Amino acid sequence: MSGTSIFRVDIVGWDDAGAALSGVRSAVFVDELGIAAELENDGQDARCWHVQARDQHGCTIGAGRLDPDGRIGRMAVLPAWRDRGVGNAMLQALLRQARSAGRGDVFLHAQVDAAPFYQRNGFTAEGPRFTEAGITHQTMRLAFDHAQSISDREGAVAITSVLVASARRRLRILTRALDPGLYDDPRVLAALRSLATGTSGVEVQVLLFDAGAAQRAHSPLLALAQRLPSVFAFRELEDPVDRARADAFIVNDAGGYYHRGLGHRFDGEAQREGAGRARQLAEAFDPVWERSRPCGELRALGL
Repeated sequence: MSGTSIFRVDIVGWDDAGAALSGVRSAVFVDELGIAAELENDGQDARCWHVQARDQHGCTIGAGRLDPDGRIGRMAVLPAWRDRGVGNAMLQALLRQARSAGRGDVFLHAQVDAAPFYQRNGFTAEGPRFTEAGITHQTMRLAFDHAQSISDREGAVAITSVLVASARRRLRILTRALDPGLYDDPRVLAALRSLATGTSGVEVQVLLFDAGAAQRAHSPLLALAQRLPSVFAFRELEDPVDRARADAFIVNDAGGYYHRGLGHRFDGEAQREGAGRARQLAEAFDPVWERSRPCGELRALGL
């Protein structure tokens, strides 16, 4: 269910649902996007897992598939049902199917306009853009059982937003000075605002190397925290050993993390479901938090 829109999503076989799925794909890829019918019908459907979205009347409104090699593709939603949660529900169903099949990761060729949608779901770009069926695409990958490499700001923003959105009630953040370009990005701020206002008992702990620099920069995260002081807490590193460290990270209480060996850079490693590594980071964070200085001056900035 999404708002007043009611639909259901199922993993189905091509023999049972192929005609209905083909109808949606033809309407989107052939009629709307102008892709040649022989390219859309590649003869591989019988060997794939398929996802079917249907409205309350049983009419098919969305389609997608997972190839045996782990490629997600043929994601299509009829125009009247876009921006109503159908695509996200189908993608999550395919990800669950991939995990059930024992896959360690999945990949896809995203149309560049759709890349932000996949980034919000934890996918990261891989390699250069390319043209497929006359449309510019980007290879994107999501790992389940191993860390993914993050190499740029866009990937950093995407995985940070995902980790915030998937947190249950607790986030731990170690940052130089709220990392301009990351924690001031509207997508990250929106995810933090949603977490802080959507669930009771949320706690966001932020350890800073330089609280003064964050304050002087008038970081919008500080303004958000000022409005929600029961959720956000800030401390500054004081111990010389702690201040000598070079890394930065965010870790949630759902087993996800993004760690950067050099905290002033975006490149690092991340995993949505890396409970072991996430636990290590959380356990390293807690004693540092206890011996660091509370930043009361950040609670009343007058921004």
